[in-house]
Amino acid sequence: MSRAGTGQTSAGGGSSAGGVFSGAEAAPAGGREAAEYRIEDLAHASGATVRTIRAYQDRGLLPTPERRGRANVYRGTHLARLRQIAELLDRGYTLASIKELLDAWDTGRGLGGVLGLVAEVHGPWTDERADRVSLAELAKTFGGIADEQAIAEAVELGILEPVPGHDDEFLVPSPQELAVAVELHAAGVPLAAISGQLRELRGQVEQIACRFLEFTTEHVFARYLGHRPPTDADAAGAASMVRRLRPLAQQTVDAELARAMRLFATRHLEYHLAADGPTTTAPTGSRPGPVSLPATTIDAVARLVGREHVAEFVTAATEREVNKRALDALTSPTFDS
Repeated sequence: MSRAGTGQTSAGGGSSAGGVFSGAEAAPAGGREAAEYRIEDLAHASGATVRTIRAYQDRGLLPTPERRGRANVYRGTHLARLRQIAELLDRGYTLASIKELLDAWDTGRGLGGVLGLVAEVHGPWTDERADRVSLAELAKTFGGIADEQAIAEAVELGILEPVPGHDDEFLVPSPQELAVAVELHAAGVPLAAISGQLRELRGQVEQIACRFLEFTTEHVFARYLGHRPPTDADAAGAASMVRRLRPLAQQTVDAELARAMRLFATRHLEYHLAADGPTTTAPTGSRPGPVSLPATTIDAVARLVGREHVAEFVTAATEREVNKRALDALTSPTFDS
């Protein structure tokens, strides 16, 4: 995967936690002479650009090459280091963080636990396996005509990912999510409405994820991650806790969503099946209604944001408070015991 803004690609980098620092800089077996590279050759072998290699040297990320006459000579250690940098970039590290890790490695401090933690966090958080779908299959599934706008929105949302070199094929990271869209569309929901609902839902779920991470960091991971980088033992302990706690967020959300769906679905059914027919007031939690606020509150908000923005401010503040209380309810029952 190429790294935007660096010209760096993960050429030959391993996917395992230990692969980044697993002896790639060891001397060649059997006493063979170590490979030597000019900077252009090193760029070709690593997938980086010459400019990127020089930038890494300036930042202290690469060892100083050997000077021979007017040329710099690079060795296998430089190629291995470029591959290490590429893999850590692919895992989301910044160059500053990578330098800290590499400096720690060069001074002999263990990093197996740190890289194990990185691999644990970057590993799959679901048992789903990605699938592929052709443009023709999509068109057949969604009414027989390829909706270019809907496909573009699906790509933007990450439901579909273009396959390089195959304009008529897409990767589907979450087949379950695509299957939901298929069922909703078959039930009569327009594709634009499905995309809009997903955008809104994603924002709410990301809030839940942030709150869960803040909660677990405060009460669990703070004791492991006090050092930068953390010690090998602390990082290994944090990785073990990630494995233990990883399913809890989804389990809690699944349980609470099932409870909420049953509650509100029952209210909606009672409302629509009432003997005297639906009234003008929908069940609580399903439709907005007027709320009276003290005049002093309205005046205070108007002074803060302007009278023309009072309604927007109150709505946003209310939604934030409701989301906060909902998230508190999701997390506290599970961990207070």
